[in-house]
Amino acid sequence: MDATVVTTQYWHRLDDGRLQCDVCPRHCRLNEGQRGLCYVRQRLDDEVKLVSYGRSSGFCVDPIEKKPLNHFYPGSAVLSFGTAGCNLACKFCQNWDMSKSREMDTLADRATPEQLVKVAEDMSCRSVAFTYNDPVIFLEYAVDIAAACRDRGIKSVAVTAGYIDPEPRVEFFQAMDAANVDLKAFTERFYHKICGGHLAPVLETLEYINQETDTWLELTTLLIPGENDSAQELHKMTAWVVEKLGPEVPMHFTAFHPDWKMRDVKPTPAATLNRARNIALANGVRYAYTGNVHDSEGSSTWCHDCGELLIERDWYQLGRWGLQENGSCARCGTRLRGYFEATPDAYEARRIPVRISP
Repeated sequence: MDATVVTTQYWHRLDDGRLQCDVCPRHCRLNEGQRGLCYVRQRLDDEVKLVSYGRSSGFCVDPIEKKPLNHFYPGSAVLSFGTAGCNLACKFCQNWDMSKSREMDTLADRATPEQLVKVAEDMSCRSVAFTYNDPVIFLEYAVDIAAACRDRGIKSVAVTAGYIDPEPRVEFFQAMDAANVDLKAFTERFYHKICGGHLAPVLETLEYINQETDTWLELTTLLIPGENDSAQELHKMTAWVVEKLGPEVPMHFTAFHPDWKMRDVKPTPAATLNRARNIALANGVRYAYTGNVHDSEGSSTWCHDCGELLIERDWYQLGRWGLQENGSCARCGTRLRGYFEATPDAYEARRIPVRISP
């Protein structure tokens, strides 16, 4: 299947004749020709259709650490791509040129699932990542790619905000081998004011992934000065993660850089990231990381039992490797949760643009 427009299944008809999209909690209600807020799901011919199937805003080969995933085949290459649009409206979006795009011309590249998997194989990528904008909105395309990947032994990675309804949530995450979910804050105020969404559905998604799937889970929170970086909020967030998800789910605290509609906010100080990491560790999170800054200590993986350096990172470049073949600490034998090779892949930590011919 390589059509740009495909019929979807997660919608129903309302009494007033409109069609309600049931992919995410926005529940956009559409008259003929109207698009949802995500832009890529549209009512056409009295059905809700995905109008971006097989189209992308570009493909790149990245280190898996850029997703960020630190416990999922460290050092490996991942074929990354996104489409256009998003089902949230985050004012701080770092990929706004894609996620906020309302131009189909943004989707200049085309690839069937089979073509994409072949490129991943040719580029020695262990996985394919749906990223840059949220793959929830192009669920049908992502699930088809994941199925093609699974047939060829390639993993599928979702970089998502987790803003998805319960029924499509099952299909989507059953197809994913790993996910990094943006837990954008821990207050309803932030989600409503800054993202145009709600916190509760995200927490429900996190609990579902953790309890009902085999999908490897890591979390990312972009800390924005004055908005979601208070010690009180970070205490509540990290305590919830330990209680509901467990202490071994890695958390990434990353630095905000002024962008999109929040250009007047200052960048996140490194001290804020370190404070967040320390709060997480104190609350029982075993693997807390800093990101978007040069911080070898905060981006490296340490044994939670004996303190041994397990995976050294300098930006996205790996250094010392302190794991045994079974993924346990070479000093004390404590097992590190995740997916690891006896030795990491030797992928050079840089982005390589890829063009896929139609």
